[in-house]
Amino acid sequence: MRESNAAEAGRRRPADRVALECWGGVDLGGTKIEAVVVDRAGEVLGKMRQPTPAEGGPDEVVQAIHETLEGAASAAGLTPRQLAGVGVGAPGAVNVNEGTLGHVSNVGRGWTTPYPVAGDLGARVGRPVVLGNDVQVAVAAEYRLGAGRPYRSLLGVWWGTGVGGGLVLDGVPWRGRGAAGEVGHMVVKPGGARCGCGRRGCLEAYAGRASMERRAHKAARKGEETVLFELMRKKGRSRLTSSIWARALSLEDALATWLIDRAVRMMGAGLASAINLLDVEAVVLGGGLGTRLGPGFASRIHAAMRPHIFVPERQPPVHVAELGELSGAIGAALLAQPRMT
Repeated sequence: MRESNAAEAGRRRPADRVALECWGGVDLGGTKIEAVVVDRAGEVLGKMRQPTPAEGGPDEVVQAIHETLEGAASAAGLTPRQLAGVGVGAPGAVNVNEGTLGHVSNVGRGWTTPYPVAGDLGARVGRPVVLGNDVQVAVAAEYRLGAGRPYRSLLGVWWGTGVGGGLVLDGVPWRGRGAAGEVGHMVVKPGGARCGCGRRGCLEAYAGRASMERRAHKAARKGEETVLFELMRKKGRSRLTSSIWARALSLEDALATWLIDRAVRMMGAGLASAINLLDVEAVVLGGGLGTRLGPGFASRIHAAMRPHIFVPERQPPVHVAELGELSGAIGAALLAQPRMT
């Protein structure tokens, strides 16, 4: 991971810090907000993470973004106003030209009406703010700096609260009309489980952390034993985070194991279908669950894809994101750089 020592960054003279041309990047997720400050090469000079407001509306979420960005800038020995610009990677319907975000189901209370995130955050920070899709910017970061560097085409799959996707085709990020790469909303079971998007049978309805949590609650109410919610209470969390799922798996919790096994099977079918359509060279697995569960689960997903691959002799590898959970924030910062806009 490209990360410098924040204390060393803080010892640099103010003039040196300004000369570095630093950018802020924010990854807005369903359970956490991650912010970084990077230089032009993408080296992380400071970072901060805090929980996403569980009950917050758009204005509360933007305030939390601002606070997290301030913390990352402080770790780099800067203030947000010293940044050249700020990028935000967010789920939902991103309108880059208008700087608005709408149809967000997994953040705070969620909102459908487009909200001027770029304008609101820009007014608080005093610097220009640009929005991008959270997974698309993370995949762009992995393509430029991480696991995607050896390839000209790849599919990024971000396995966390939901299941997001992003594409690079022949060296060019492919966004379609703004929603390309939404692999989590490929139908893997017609008429199947209800997804957070309101439709049935989406991959995200089986593999998204929020959907698995709803299924776990339902099982617990019916009397099925599980350590998931005990671990959640012990950690003082309001949601089943990736670390809780990982711990439950290590304890061989039957419900957690069944839900994750089902998620892997559905990921195998959905991702193989995407590969059959696009024939990309590699899959990069990121997101909270993807990075937390790591190479072992990347191998399991690769194996689950194999029965469905049309040309199995050239099935693409599945790599874990090299930039880890900072992929999205770094990608958002790169988005704010002049050559990335």
